[in-house]
Amino acid sequence: MQQAWLVLVLGFVYGGALAGVHTTLSPRIAENKLQETLNVIPDLVKGAVSERTEPLSIAGPDGRSERVYRTRDASGRHNGWVLAASGQGFADKIEVLIGLDDRLTTITGIYVLDQKETPGLGDYIREATFRDRFRGKPTERPLIAVKPAPQLSSEIQALSGATVSSSSVCDIVNQAIARMREPIQNEQGRLPANSSGAGNKIEVPR
Repeated sequence: MQQAWLVLVLGFVYGGALAGVHTTLSPRIAENKLQETLNVIPDLVKGAVSERTEPLSIAGPDGRSERVYRTRDASGRHNGWVLAASGQGFADKIEVLIGLDDRLTTITGIYVLDQKETPGLGDYIREATFRDRFRGKPTERPLIAVKPAPQLSSEIQALSGATVSSSSVCDIVNQAIARMREPIQNEQGRLPANSSGAGNKIEVPR
């Protein structure tokens, strides 16, 4: 009984300590992810300037607000969108940024913000050689990861030995676009087509 109580007490102590550390570091982690997002936006949407990016909160189909980035070029012209999305991978959650053109018809780039896939296999989803396979893909049909060389515009060649991780990224991209396409289009009709974007305060995502 004494050993059992000791295990329970230690469990509560360590659990409380971990929760405290997570609570303390959460704002810093969110801020770092925001900065990383802004840094890669010019690569996700060609011509986009990070300083002119507008962070928007747009309600998804379930009514919950989701963070979306409206990008602009150096002249202030709206030229694309960046979606933040996540989903289950082979080992753990995968977080992805998805660049889209201003009409939401073409994927202009993706970036893996966080992942814990198998080292030397699934974690290659972060590499440009894999991410570039999404660039220029149309959004009209869901993407599918395939082992042989792609024959259709909707096919993405899977990483060797990491088909599940490759498919997971495709699923995350597909679901994010399908979920947010109509809400963004509705919001787009209420936004000014062109402006400098100056004065837009970029907040740390909650």
